[in-house]
Amino acid sequence: MQTETPTGIHFEQKVKMTPSEAIVETLVAEGIDHMYGILGSAFMDMLDLLPEAGIDFIPVRHEQNAAHMADGYTRITGKAGVVIGQNGPGISNMVTSVAAAHMAHTPMVVISPSAGTPTIGWDGFQEANQVSIFESITKETVQVPHVSRVADCLRTAFRIAYAEKGPVLFDIPRDLFFGEVEEQILHPHQYRVTKRGIGDPAAIDRAVELLKEAKKPAIISGRGVVDADAIEDVKRIAEHLSAPVATSYMHNDAFPWNHDLAVGPIGYMGAKSAMHSIQDADVLLAIGTRLSVFGTLPAYDIDYFPKNAKIIQVDINHRNIARTHPIECGILGDAKDVSEEVYKRLSVVDADRSVDQQRRVAIQEERETWLKEIEDLAMVDGEPMNPRRALMEISNLISDETIVTSDIGNTSSTSNSYLRFTQPRKHVAALTFGNCGFAYPAALGAKKGNPDAPVIAIVGDGAWGMSLNEVSTAVEQHIPVVACVINNGAWSAEKKNQVDYYNNRFVGADIEGPDFAEVARSMGAAGETVDNPDDLKRAFQEALQSNHPTVLNIHVDGTQLAPPFRKDALKMPVRYLDKYTHLDHRHW
Repeated sequence: MQTETPTGIHFEQKVKMTPSEAIVETLVAEGIDHMYGILGSAFMDMLDLLPEAGIDFIPVRHEQNAAHMADGYTRITGKAGVVIGQNGPGISNMVTSVAAAHMAHTPMVVISPSAGTPTIGWDGFQEANQVSIFESITKETVQVPHVSRVADCLRTAFRIAYAEKGPVLFDIPRDLFFGEVEEQILHPHQYRVTKRGIGDPAAIDRAVELLKEAKKPAIISGRGVVDADAIEDVKRIAEHLSAPVATSYMHNDAFPWNHDLAVGPIGYMGAKSAMHSIQDADVLLAIGTRLSVFGTLPAYDIDYFPKNAKIIQVDINHRNIARTHPIECGILGDAKDVSEEVYKRLSVVDADRSVDQQRRVAIQEERETWLKEIEDLAMVDGEPMNPRRALMEISNLISDETIVTSDIGNTSSTSNSYLRFTQPRKHVAALTFGNCGFAYPAALGAKKGNPDAPVIAIVGDGAWGMSLNEVSTAVEQHIPVVACVINNGAWSAEKKNQVDYYNNRFVGADIEGPDFAEVARSMGAAGETVDNPDDLKRAFQEALQSNHPTVLNIHVDGTQLAPPFRKDALKMPVRYLDKYTHLDHRHW
């Protein structure tokens, strides 16, 4: 017997269906209403069912962008994105973006049609060992061993993606979309759980004891706090302790900037107010963050990560706890459940703690000093415009509801200094995989996830060359995202390395690009080139109000560059062969 429900067909027992039907109905049960990819013969039998199932297929221009779109969608909604492509090159094109989602802890299911079972191993047309390719950049590679296991394996993929917070490859030989199976479509609650609770109660007690005794407690709030909807709970802990709250690298929306204990983001081009505020902490509560190596490196020549603090780390993944920094107390659990329990116990055992007004004033002074510093830096003249001025004007004009995606690159990364959010799920940044071309497709996915919110992407001109093809997708699919292309004519993150470490010898650094606004208009989008703050403010506001895909080609000074991105990994050049000795830094 079967009955129609809002989540698809509910089967009280197994019934006959095709594997394609079993896959699609499992997707419907998971609440999937769209997926990203490029059509291919390998999955056409499944593709044919999507319109009737109520699942939109969003055809992209390059499969790498499919997974970036799914990544952006998931970070805004919390719902796992789904991507699919042709076996061989279609799936291998997703390697970079799936690896980025893996490093970002983004649940995702990659439906990976592979060579048919009769021809596996013959190096046939579009054959690749996709499982081997993806093993190290996914949480799991789930292979369908038999036609009868199709739905079961897809359920396993979703279960692991959510449980371990990352992409999972669902690999299915292309001939296994055909045939017939006896299957019962299950609801998600029948095969996966959504929360992990508070973890070890003894660890909670230890954390509460440490916080109670702390004289200078500080908090780092990370992506896990956003995913678990735990910001209000973190607020309560911070207010009780009078503790400054920094956000982890490129998760500027993990604590509201308008709260008087917010000090901004740590990490490269983060906030000095955050760094100074946690530098002398005696107890550091890190919630929903893995405290990544790159995200805690010295910045602005400030070695700010506390060396002697007793660290309490809360994470849902046991692999992340104490992975990069020694801890005093580790709590394996859900960020919201743990935060709720910590506050509940702390408010009882530490009920006599009074508000530390002196510390709160110091936190406010640090914030104001930092804001003045970056405003002063932005107001320095540039030719034609200081890139910091462009970022400051954009940041000042976005509303509380605006979603911002940011790419990798010298100027895009500098946005970490300027972007301030009062609501969660508003900042979607390229994270520690560090690939260019992320922000724009991620913005398209974010807009699909929250159609009512304004969405902008901050992209350098180098990264824009990798993603501008998706303007066609935005126009075709009516996705009104504003691309702010910060155009300084170079791969400037690397160019800054050549400035500081290679005596201004530029190899491969400069970009001679087209007029990106004109290119956008030729693709059906709106486009405008600007080179001064007044035109930028006008054009940006018009773009947000237009409800049409728009590209702003923002020309900025290519000589005003942020500090080197990887000072930790670079050394001054030494040369021994005679033909190269003039390049040795000791001869400059």
